[in-house]
Amino acid sequence: QVHLVESGGGLVQAGGSLRLSCAASGRAFNNNVMGWFRQAPGKEREFVAGIGWSGSTPYYKDSVKGRFTISRDNANNTVYLQMNSLKPEDTAVYYCAADRYNDYVGQKPNQYDNWGQGTQVTVSS
Repeated sequence: QVHLVESGGGLVQAGGSLRLSCAASGRAFNNNVMGWFRQAPGKEREFVAGIGWSGSTPYYKDSVKGRFTISRDNANNTVYLQMNSLKPEDTAVYYCAADRYNDYVGQKPNQYDNWGQGTQVTVSS
């Protein structure tokens, strides 16, 4: 399996930016679809962004389109989530996830078979 470690979370004011990183180790990273999910207290885990193994055609949750950008560096086994114009409603624990079985970006958590431990993002108003 692949081991995922997120970093880059923190406290930021509304309108600010953060860049999350997810470092992968273990099985071949290049073949995995990678996704970012988030979970706020009392809410279900939700899809935020995903990217295929080649880095083309990323997908985003509607509410983050134009503000968030997902990218990957296969040479360094890392996937990123650049978050700009942050809003208080973006506050959540953000998780990186890997899917080794499919060749398309899915939006359901149960499609992904490996998860990181999560990193807290808090946006103050």
